[in-house]
Amino acid sequence: MRIAIAGGTGTLGRETAEELRGRGHDVRVLSRHAPEYRVDLTTGDGLAEAIEGCDAVVDASNSRSPKQAEQILVEGSRRLLAAEESAGVGHHVCVSIVGCDQLPLGYYRSKAEQEHVVESARVPWTVVRATQFHELLAMGFAAVGRTRVLPVPRARLQTVACAEVARVVADVVEGGPRRGRVEVTGPETTDLRVLARRWRAITGRRALVVPLPLPGALGRALRSGAATSDRADVRGTVRFDDWLRAQTTTGKVNGR
Repeated sequence: MRIAIAGGTGTLGRETAEELRGRGHDVRVLSRHAPEYRVDLTTGDGLAEAIEGCDAVVDASNSRSPKQAEQILVEGSRRLLAAEESAGVGHHVCVSIVGCDQLPLGYYRSKAEQEHVVESARVPWTVVRATQFHELLAMGFAAVGRTRVLPVPRARLQTVACAEVARVVADVVEGGPRRGRVEVTGPETTDLRVLARRWRAITGRRALVVPLPLPGALGRALRSGAATSDRADVRGTVRFDDWLRAQTTTGKVNGR
């Protein structure tokens, strides 16, 4: 198959591209900084040429800026799907987040709206919802932990290795459109403060874990497990601790 990956230079996009290439598929990496297929979802520049002749498109695009989330995820999806319809693409795979429709935060609202855009499109589709990645959690701890103080709210999470999500996305691409959702989660549900202490112990970082009150609807949603799922279609096998130890051993995580 010939498959285009929007956001193909991001955390999940890179893993998905590698997984699909390993299965023998012809993969096009799409992003604003891609070496060959430069695409801008905010304007639509480069889209038509990038997806011409593709059998499927994976949308793993992301936005680092909450202010740009709607423009990239929602309006960008409309542009991407319109280009796919014109090109005759047979399957659109949207990567989303478990609980995005239950978490009252701007970015998650944009992800939920992105799903609605996909579901109402004419291009056959599948939405893959995943829980938070081990990679992003570790990056967040490392960034905040530089101050040697790690303020952490109570939150039930079910983090998953990005490579395991990439395998599910690849399976979905190969399986054809479902016009429905596939959920993938990590193997265990753990409080965020427990994960912070494990990160500190494994990496050797000297950072004081400080409870951070998170009031309001967002705090209640996170404490109640809105970002987790007990009905996952696929449950990963790699625990955060084991993933982090492997990364630390290979030098991919700098604990100092």
